[in-house]
Amino acid sequence: MTFGLFETLACACLVLLLGFFIVKKVSFFRNYNIPEPVVGGFFIAIILYILHVTMDLSFSFESSLQTTMMLFFFTSIGLSAEFEKLKKGGKPLFIFVILTGAFIIVQNIFGISIASMLGINPSYGLIAGSITLTGGHGTGAAWAQNLTDTFQINGAMELAMACATYGLVMGGLIGGPVAKVLLKKKNIRPTHEIQEKELPVEMFESPASKRRINVRNMIETLTMFAICLTLGQILYEYGKGSWIELPNFVWCLFVGVIIRNTINRTSKYVVNDHAVDVLGNTGLYLFLTIALMSLQLWQLQGLASQVLIILVLQTVLLVFFAMFITFKVMGSDYDAIVLSAGHCGFGLGATPTAVANMQSITDKYGPSHKAFLIVPMVGAFFVDILNNLFIKLFVSYIS
Repeated sequence: MTFGLFETLACACLVLLLGFFIVKKVSFFRNYNIPEPVVGGFFIAIILYILHVTMDLSFSFESSLQTTMMLFFFTSIGLSAEFEKLKKGGKPLFIFVILTGAFIIVQNIFGISIASMLGINPSYGLIAGSITLTGGHGTGAAWAQNLTDTFQINGAMELAMACATYGLVMGGLIGGPVAKVLLKKKNIRPTHEIQEKELPVEMFESPASKRRINVRNMIETLTMFAICLTLGQILYEYGKGSWIELPNFVWCLFVGVIIRNTINRTSKYVVNDHAVDVLGNTGLYLFLTIALMSLQLWQLQGLASQVLIILVLQTVLLVFFAMFITFKVMGSDYDAIVLSAGHCGFGLGATPTAVANMQSITDKYGPSHKAFLIVPMVGAFFVDILNNLFIKLFVSYIS
């Protein structure tokens, strides 16, 4: 069955509402801070998997909507990134970038080592390493042909997509429990003071709080989004095949940063952060929902047992890294807990997963300005640059 644009949108909205309902009714998901898009999307993915196995039915959703929602999310990060705010990130931002790069190196060394111990080609350790886990489906698809040509791997594309699928699911499932353990360790209890006092919050920090928006500033904000998306796509097409080739969402984010800070410095117009926040969160939730409900879980059946072992051990590695290194290095406080949950998100899945992980915590336990200042920018921009650089080094090393 194939769903068009409007059918996909309707399904995504219903599945997201289902996720909100399940989380509200099932205390397990609330207690372990599992994001609503992950709950609803994965629940439907399991149902579709059962229908595929028992009735040989396949479901295809309109992919352009998922891509658009992803671009909306990253554009909102750019439009919210004021240079003055980024300066506040300062040393913690720099430390988190270094920490992220260090984990990418560890992730690949670990994957290659386990692959060698299992007696398979070390390149499988890269596929089940930062290529698909930190990199996600996009990086996996981009490197699949290269790995096929370099290492003569059969079915590299299918394997990469399966590994990335595993990572996207697990990235959304482990962040909450990791935070739960650390919150218990620090004896931090839920609070709703932030909503009651209506204090200013960082981008994406409290999606359930009330927003001050109207038709005029929503149209103005949509105009900025449209300009960012258009220019970002133009730059993406222009950069293809050159040294400045970057994913289109990075270009959209970059254009958003330029537009936001140009407006701040050259005009009296004030960008409505509430409108940017609403559109960004809408894109985030719908992207994650569509991504998860579109998962073809039967692809995981094709994973070789050795690769599955690597993926499971990579999950354990990230859990320990987040709890004992990210948490410690970033200050061993509440902000560090939220940062650790975010690291779980893009260390296995994607930046939207990281933000959703953090939202599920801050909605319940209170704000973390530092985490929502650092993770979206690091996860959206620096991670891809560092990851592709290190992948090239590791591919050269083992080839």
